[in-house]
Amino acid sequence: MNTNEAELAVVVRDLEKRFGKFVAVSSVSFEVTRGEIFGFLGSNGAGKSTVIRMLVGLLAPTSGSGTVAGFDVETETENIKKHIGYMSQKFSLYEDLTVEENINFYSGIYRIDRAKKKQRKEWVLEMAGLRDHRHSRTSILSAGWKQRLALGCAVLHEPEIIFLDEPTSGVDPISRRQFWDLINELAGKGVTVFVTTHYMDEAEYCDRLGLMDRGELIAVGTPGSVKADLMKDDILDVHCQRPQDAIADIEQLASVKDVALFGRGLHVVVENAELATTEIRKLLESKSFAIEKIEAIPPTLEDVFVSLIEARDKAMDVRKVAG
Repeated sequence: MNTNEAELAVVVRDLEKRFGKFVAVSSVSFEVTRGEIFGFLGSNGAGKSTVIRMLVGLLAPTSGSGTVAGFDVETETENIKKHIGYMSQKFSLYEDLTVEENINFYSGIYRIDRAKKKQRKEWVLEMAGLRDHRHSRTSILSAGWKQRLALGCAVLHEPEIIFLDEPTSGVDPISRRQFWDLINELAGKGVTVFVTTHYMDEAEYCDRLGLMDRGELIAVGTPGSVKADLMKDDILDVHCQRPQDAIADIEQLASVKDVALFGRGLHVVVENAELATTEIRKLLESKSFAIEKIEAIPPTLEDVFVSLIEARDKAMDVRKVAG
């Protein structure tokens, strides 16, 4: 293993998973460096969880290859499991057990040395904020507390790589932010974090991203590079009266590629911001929509993702017509 390979926590080459004729993951390739937070971004059903399940040894790949912590995902799954922590979106907790009993259970699963069990248990209780609830049944905990407890159980054995599959799904915004504080703390200690999410704002917390769509990896890069390199169009932030009603009219303009509701306003994808601003202003004034503002803004990851999906859809439609 050369120096570069030694710095890689995860290596994936042309990984594919088929269920009968359905292709869940198609020829996916990427690398994750040790100590980085790597985010897998995509809508539900994009193939993110299927990739993770192959990497942690829960699903056998149909074809392709991969290594996790230097071990082969097909032939060395038991070795992989010793070096990773895995937290699924359902948290993998036993609801009928108390907080402390769940921690004790996972301590046994991971065969943590008896001398170290108490120290690691106290760490989880402190990290999760559950010292005063150690004897509480897990079923009565809030989603945020269950989330932190599940993370603590997943890292009890101090793994070098953590796989988090939609860990903040169904959790309130404050708990989501606190959870990401914990992830950053772990990454700061050298732990590699591989996390899937469909929340675009969470992707900004990652060192690098992989964007998934319909089983394919369509882009990889830092949040900054993805926005700078993959978004060739301009974005206009339009705030006007009755934005939902204005969408249909704005979409008809030749200078407009796409329009979507974004908060209280609209994000409008255009080729030329200056030209489109003039046209949109004239249109809205002619239709008696009161205008608050129209301004060019940097693209968000959501803008980039939507733009890439739209481009793929159009290309697919062209191929169908040509066929």
